[in-house]
Amino acid sequence: MRRTDSGITGDGTGNGTGSGDTEEERTDRGRVLRRRGFLAGAGALGGAIAVGGGMALTAGRGHAAVPPRPDLMTAALGTPLDELPGAAEAARSAAGTRSADPAVARAVRAARQQITPFRDPLPVPRVLRGRKGQLTVSLREARLRLHSALPPTRLWTYEGSHVGPTIEARSGRRLRIAWENDLGGTFPVTAVKVPFAYDPALPLMWDRPGREGSAPRADVAGLPPWAVVHLHGAVTGGGNDGWAENAVLPGAAQLAEYPNEQPAAGLWYHDHAMHITHLNVMTGLGSGSYLIRDDEEKALGLPSGSREIPLVLFDRNLDLDDSGAFTGGLLYKGIVVIAEPYQLVRPFTGPFNLVNGVIWPYLEVSAGWYRFRVLNASNSRPYLLKVLDEEGRELPPEAVVMAGTDAGLLPRPAPVSGGVPLTPGERADLLVDFSRYRGQRLRLVNDNPEPGIRPDLMQFRVGSRADAGGFAPPEVLAASFRPIGRAEAQRAPERMVVVTPVYPKDPELWEMEETDPPKGPFPVDGIIQIEDEDGTVRTFRRVAATFHDPVRFTVPAGATERWTFLSLERSPGAYPHPMHLHAVAFQGVSRAVYDVSSFEFLPQEGGGYGAGTSRPLKRVRSGTLTAAEQGPKDVIRLAPAELLTVVARFDGPPGRFMHHCHTYEHEDMMMMRPFLVQPKAVLDLAPHGGGTGHGTHH
Repeated sequence: MRRTDSGITGDGTGNGTGSGDTEEERTDRGRVLRRRGFLAGAGALGGAIAVGGGMALTAGRGHAAVPPRPDLMTAALGTPLDELPGAAEAARSAAGTRSADPAVARAVRAARQQITPFRDPLPVPRVLRGRKGQLTVSLREARLRLHSALPPTRLWTYEGSHVGPTIEARSGRRLRIAWENDLGGTFPVTAVKVPFAYDPALPLMWDRPGREGSAPRADVAGLPPWAVVHLHGAVTGGGNDGWAENAVLPGAAQLAEYPNEQPAAGLWYHDHAMHITHLNVMTGLGSGSYLIRDDEEKALGLPSGSREIPLVLFDRNLDLDDSGAFTGGLLYKGIVVIAEPYQLVRPFTGPFNLVNGVIWPYLEVSAGWYRFRVLNASNSRPYLLKVLDEEGRELPPEAVVMAGTDAGLLPRPAPVSGGVPLTPGERADLLVDFSRYRGQRLRLVNDNPEPGIRPDLMQFRVGSRADAGGFAPPEVLAASFRPIGRAEAQRAPERMVVVTPVYPKDPELWEMEETDPPKGPFPVDGIIQIEDEDGTVRTFRRVAATFHDPVRFTVPAGATERWTFLSLERSPGAYPHPMHLHAVAFQGVSRAVYDVSSFEFLPQEGGGYGAGTSRPLKRVRSGTLTAAEQGPKDVIRLAPAELLTVVARFDGPPGRFMHHCHTYEHEDMMMMRPFLVQPKAVLDLAPHGGGTGHGTHH
């Protein structure tokens, strides 16, 4: 069986579903389905879709036409079922051919009734600081409760907590960390694959706990405790970046040195092991905060101590026993959306949202200002964060202010209106004022259309006494932040990275180089033409498409470069791709929406499919960049049919690094590429003009 969207191989089996929701729950679920259809996770679950199941496919020169996309796959991308009657009927038929499993309905009811929201206090990770510039962090097993109504869960952890301890470091002071692998035992997460089926009386399959009759995957159960830590956002040398293939087994340590030569920022650490990151993070090796402090931040007098709290968000699923009761065990439930002509498994989302490792917790707060360091550590789920009052209204912009983003503070505070979008890997440094909500209970929610089994993330219980803090957000935050100007950005060399759609082959991340247009009819495999706003047509050719292709992008140390990302996904319901560059912070320059319908697949001589544009992609309209996206970033959201440009100055240590989609399933299925940063004097002595990837290395 071919590699799937989750990096999974093999077939899935399983039993059917049963009924058990109340009439109100069924009505509400039906309303959501009519509005959204089946929302499949993480952008590359499709592309070039025409409603009704077709897509831009060509017969090629003398070849048979590519089979049309199945309606079920199109529905899984987010197209409403009202527009795809064939998909709805196919899903119902699939459900009808499987025997009903009453345990499924019992599990859904238990998830809604036994796992009560806002029952458990929010755990706040302890703080670790180095001694004489050194620190040891142990990766070890622990048994912890994810909710007080659940049995303990066996986890692999950093220092024994579901979310690792918060590491604090000073800007300009080097910290050496020994990440010691003290893990042992069998892999602590059960993984299954379940064929997709639709039962309108139940939540969607990815929002249901339990295996649904599928047998545990032996290949996952046999995984060793093989782990490597990546300090996400760190400007460090290639040997300290947590290279995915350099994971270590128990009894060994990963030794890393972090210069911390960067401004105050909220970095984070997580596992990055080759091929299995999407599974390792599920075990408990998914997140821990790393906060860099500096004098500029200290002088601002932002809320600190007990009023500065990390909020690490991710979703999970839970295993059940034969009676339908929760075991406490974690479950990686892969939904096989389509099995032919190849198997497509939806990137993981789960029914239960956790904050700092606990399902739907609460936090008691005083009636004053707080600083929340928010991180989306999910595999693929995006969040649209809103704080709601007791009437369900979003707090006004003066009460929720963004102070910083991934790689540091913003130049000025940005009042929040309409929520804070966070794709996996993105962070938000939020200031929240509870002073006008004394004695009330507020909720942090995910306001995206498919938030899990419920939109709630956590509750804030505001004290009844007035706060005497007297804090107000400063008018200027990062006065030292110097954005790269548009003129400098336009002069900088450009890298082009393309994300292809999924059907009729697996999605890929292409590195491109500008070239002369080829002779002959289009489409040509690996050739993409783009018409700029002024009507100029540019031609790009694919030079790399898998992780193991030779390095094509080599950056002279200290250089400023533009990186342009193009999504050829057409389905507007698809999740965005969170695009991440290691070892550098960047700033958004521009975003535009394109008509990508001319990107076509064509059969190749000897089998397989090529892809290219039959005519130049045309610009439809300008997009917008948020205040956060114009600040210091290291992950940025790439929505379907978007062309997004960022600019970065590579002034950190040289080395070998990676860029990739931060949807873990996509990263593990090779939507990840290496790039090099090397001193310019060294590149000047290299063969073939230095190999910078700007048309000089062949």
